[in-house]
Amino acid sequence: MRTALLATAVALVLGACQPVPKSSTPPTAADLAEGATAVPSTLVAEAFLTPMTPADNIDSPASWRGADGRLWLIATAKATDKLVVYDGQTGRHLRDVGSTGTALGQFDRPNGIAVQDDLVFIVERDNHRVQVLQLPDFKPLGVFAGNDLRKPYGLWVNPVQGGYDLYVTDSYDDGEDAAGNDILPALERLNERVRRYHVTVNGDEVQARLVRSIGDSSPKGALRVVESIWGDPANDRLLIAEEDETYASEFKVYNLAGDFSGETFGRGLFKAQAEGVMLRTCGDGGWWITTEQGKQRSTFHLFDRKTLAPVGSFHGNTVANTDGIWNSQQVSARFPQGALYAVHDDQGVVAFDWRDIAKALSLPQECGQ
Repeated sequence: MRTALLATAVALVLGACQPVPKSSTPPTAADLAEGATAVPSTLVAEAFLTPMTPADNIDSPASWRGADGRLWLIATAKATDKLVVYDGQTGRHLRDVGSTGTALGQFDRPNGIAVQDDLVFIVERDNHRVQVLQLPDFKPLGVFAGNDLRKPYGLWVNPVQGGYDLYVTDSYDDGEDAAGNDILPALERLNERVRRYHVTVNGDEVQARLVRSIGDSSPKGALRVVESIWGDPANDRLLIAEEDETYASEFKVYNLAGDFSGETFGRGLFKAQAEGVMLRTCGDGGWWITTEQGKQRSTFHLFDRKTLAPVGSFHGNTVANTDGIWNSQQVSARFPQGALYAVHDDQGVVAFDWRDIAKALSLPQECGQ
């Protein structure tokens, strides 16, 4: 019965996903901050869908390219407390890593994941920590932030001289109400929504120092419900998704030091929860790729890297209810200009060929690394 229902649901989504002409006059970033009408979305077919594993509750993906050219797609499985590893060019399942627990190499509800160099950084919500593994062997190197984090979700890793600056979102609450909904803390207590650490890795040793707790207390700048985060060092920007739909689905713009810039965008564009965010560079330009987490269909909205003006939107044939995304600009035979990976309905991961996205939205296909 479950299989039949799933097949019916997928068929309905496929039938609804038809190309829509793009608007010739898209709203500006300022328009969207004030609640402008959404721009149309264009169909882009997925390159692959990994095997579906509903029991895993897949949350977020990342990718890694080895020196030998192999491309791995690594996703967190928050229900089964492990990492699921796929072939990044075909979606074929390769292996699982980890188990439930608190020891090194074990996880408790892993959520956010990022790969930088040969290191994997994993945010564990219920272990209240960040764990670091070394590729290709997934060798556990260490954990940190266990004394600071309460309900962490997402992260961004910024390579800097002497190590890494790591930003971790923390969506702590004041318990639950009678209906089981999280109680949002008062605005003045949202000043630790993001934790910034300086991390060094020397051989098998990981050291981390808390640099700053981040969170504005003004109504416009406050981070009410947070998961996804990404940064742009060249433009001194930190984008944080506001996921409190009772307030707004939008992105808050902070600087890398952790101060609110006064700017938000996307409020009029997102009709469902604002989720994943990544930056695809193209020379000194590029595009912010963001996710609208529709239950029946995920829509991906692109914004200009510098102006934050909307560039275009697209959706797939299948992908829906997307949590995390990962932009890969790593060259491979299957994806010579890179790929966008997106979680599908907590059960698997889809891939989009950047060439297909660029063609659909009239963007440059070749941008370098």
